[in-house]
Amino acid sequence: MKKFLALLLTAACLMSMFSFANADDMKNVDAYNWYEIFVYSYQDSNGDGVGDLVGLYNRLDYIHEMGFNGIWLMPIMPSPSYHKYDVKDYMNVDPAYGTLEDMKKVVDRCHELGIRIIIDMPLNHTSTRHPWFLNAVESLQKRTEDSPYLSYYQFSKEQLPQYVPLNGTKWYYEEQFAGGNMPDLNLENPEVMAEIKKIFAFWLEDVDVDGFRLDAVTSYVASNTNRNISILNQLKWMAEEIKPGSYLVGEAWTGLNNIAAYYESDIDSFFLFPVSQAEGIVVKAMLARSNPAANFKKQMEAVYHAIPDGVLAPFLCNHDTGRAVVALQARQNPARVKFAHGLVNMLGGNTFTYYGDEIGMVGSGEDPNKRLAMYWNDNDMTMQPPGVTKVEYAYPSVEEQMEDEASILNYVKEMNRLKLQYPIIARGENEFVYSDAYVCVMKRTLNGESVYIAVNFSGSKTQQFTLSGETLRICAELEAGEEKASFVSDEQGTAFTLPAYAIVVIN
Repeated sequence: MKKFLALLLTAACLMSMFSFANADDMKNVDAYNWYEIFVYSYQDSNGDGVGDLVGLYNRLDYIHEMGFNGIWLMPIMPSPSYHKYDVKDYMNVDPAYGTLEDMKKVVDRCHELGIRIIIDMPLNHTSTRHPWFLNAVESLQKRTEDSPYLSYYQFSKEQLPQYVPLNGTKWYYEEQFAGGNMPDLNLENPEVMAEIKKIFAFWLEDVDVDGFRLDAVTSYVASNTNRNISILNQLKWMAEEIKPGSYLVGEAWTGLNNIAAYYESDIDSFFLFPVSQAEGIVVKAMLARSNPAANFKKQMEAVYHAIPDGVLAPFLCNHDTGRAVVALQARQNPARVKFAHGLVNMLGGNTFTYYGDEIGMVGSGEDPNKRLAMYWNDNDMTMQPPGVTKVEYAYPSVEEQMEDEASILNYVKEMNRLKLQYPIIARGENEFVYSDAYVCVMKRTLNGESVYIAVNFSGSKTQQFTLSGETLRICAELEAGEEKASFVSDEQGTAFTLPAYAIVVIN
């Protein structure tokens, strides 16, 4: 009965405040619940042990049901490596993953479900097996130096910083990611940009993807933010010319002020690295021994001040970082895992969840350990990526967690659906209106409407606070445990009681 009344109250709040965005009709809704997928480790459809696009297609209903309305696929193009960040053909699909027709079916089905889909676009470098590089190398080895692709890369007769020897010659080539057989492209060459425009057109028009994740943008021109911004600006408007409304998100793995500067490029979003990982704002605030809410407020105010207009892209972890459960020291603390998901998703912008984080997967150390097989159940998993040194699953499988109302999976599902109900959480302008040692309250405003988001950082104690001058009520809540939030209103205002790790939406 209590649950039924809570649902009625939530529905009343929604009807009184917003034109509700139906979660099953998301085609006209911005994608702000994004899901990062490593196809290799996600779902195998043909029994070879490697995840593939048909397997992904078969899981799209799950992704939709989980409330994700955006998908980012790590590289799917032909590559000699398992991770595929060293591309040898920008306009095809790696045979291990399937065919272009498989990819087009995935895209079409995503659009039927109201899911936007972007693909990883590693433009800083190619594979040493890319035809451009092979042609350029051949001309150097033959000492003809007549290849039109020589200017596509950065060659030198001196061993400059981040340059590696080219076998069989006296030449060196730039490779910012040394040891990966990934020679850097010369993105300031108009001929290279013309090639990239063809690549963009292929994926945006022929395949109909909705944009790109741009890899390693701070390395386009090493240690030169201004020149990188210029290149990114060209890429943004190239995509916009081909397919208006394309979404581009950049990997600028750097500090807050530098990320803020990159927004001058007009790229839609940049991943909010200061929030993520063990040293990020969310984890540090949660593990702080004192004043976690006050610390969080101070650091997030700096973020909102630095990036007042750009669309934020917060995340807890990704394929290059240790899993969130590891950073949170939470292998046996599901409430802490839930709260971290809830907190990062209340920051606004487009939040990215790494596959498997919705069930509390773990992994750290060597890169393959961070990309383990998705744990659907004990009989339905891909093989582990090559190079894995430790396989560990701290929490039950997808199948088991679906049946447990109190699971991490069902918390993430509820969280995503809450954001679909309240677009103001992702798109509203933020203001902190209250904070003490353990509680902070954010006011989110959009198109003249406002809601409050109250957060209890304490993982063990109920907290109380009062918002004066208004008669308010709780419209929705995310609870990491069994206790529920409550409120009492009088002429002085509204007093709220929040259980441990509670997040509530107030109107």
